[in-house]
Amino acid sequence: MRLTLHTDYALRTLLYLGVHTDRRVSIHEIARVYKISENHLVKVIHHLGKGGFLSTFRGRHGGLELARPADKIRIGDVVRYTEEEMVLLACMAPPEAEQEEIVTECILSGGCVLRSGLAKAMDAFMAVLDDYTLDDMLTPYERLVLSNKAGLTSGTED
Repeated sequence: MRLTLHTDYALRTLLYLGVHTDRRVSIHEIARVYKISENHLVKVIHHLGKGGFLSTFRGRHGGLELARPADKIRIGDVVRYTEEEMVLLACMAPPEAEQEEIVTECILSGGCVLRSGLAKAMDAFMAVLDDYTLDDMLTPYERLVLSNKAGLTSGTED
């Protein structure tokens, strides 16, 4: 399983906000720290806001902050919310997600063990992610690196 760039940026954004709970953070700052596209990040931020993971504020004192404490944000919930399709095989996709070029009726579907094995693997993967909160991911290392990066960028913002 490979997570999308959207989920990667979402998790990185939440980590950054989790370190900087003492202030509101700009999209520009996050994009600069991680060296990622600000345009792409705007879409991620909007999605995370709709999902209740972060709050956005406009105006002079605007910016971003976590919508709830880091120990209340489960990594599994973030991944489920940001991943559009969490299927490992085309035959595992819900019927409404069928695409023309994908053959969804496999000749093995009547008794396929691979499909059930992969479903168990996905369930196990998500169960592990459900065991972690954002707070669990904010180790002293993340706090140090992301705090230092903020200091380097705050004086250089355009």
